[in-house]
Amino acid sequence: MKTIRNRIKGHRRVRAGDLVPHEFNYRVHPEQQRAALQALYEEVGFARSLLAYELPDGRLKLIDGHLRRDLDPDMQVDVEVLDVGDAEARTLLLSIDPLAGLAQTNAETHARLREITPARSAAVNALWDATVRNQAMAEASLAKAARPVPEQFLILIECRDEGQQIELLEKFQSDGLSCKALLS
Repeated sequence: MKTIRNRIKGHRRVRAGDLVPHEFNYRVHPEQQRAALQALYEEVGFARSLLAYELPDGRLKLIDGHLRRDLDPDMQVDVEVLDVGDAEARTLLLSIDPLAGLAQTNAETHARLREITPARSAAVNALWDATVRNQAMAEASLAKAARPVPEQFLILIECRDEGQQIELLEKFQSDGLSCKALLS
C-alpha cells in the first residue's frame, strides 16, 4: 500500500469568529441542526475541532466547521490546521461530509446505544431519530435502484401532425393497446 501523507500541520486555539469562512461552503445549516448542536454543547460541551488551512496572511480558512464557527463567534475553539492549498481544500470541502454520509447504520447497535444513552434535549433526540430515518430512506432508494428494469417492447410512430397523433392514439387505445402520446 502506498504511504499516506499526513497533512495535519498542527492545532491552534482561536476565536471562532476570526476564522475565514470558505466562499465555496455549499452546506447550509437549518434551525433544527443549529438547535441540536447547541443542545449537544449544553449536554457535553465542545468536543470536536474545526478544520482549516492557513492563508498567506496567517489567517485560518475553514474547510469544516462553519456552523460551529457561526453558533458562537466569540467562543475559543480548537482548530486542526492542515498543510494544504486552495485546490486541495476545495477537494476536502466537497468530500468530507459526503464521505461520512456513505457510512451505513447498524440498526441493532444503534438501537442498543440509544437505550443506554438518554438525551436531555428534544433537539438531540430528534437528531438521533433522523439517523434511523435517513438510513431507512437510503436503503429504500438503493433497493429500488437495484431492482431489474422489466423488458419493454416499444414502437415509435412518427405522425405528420397532432391530429394524426390523436387519431392513432384513440384507435390503438380502443384496440386495447397501452399507449401514450409524446411530443419532442
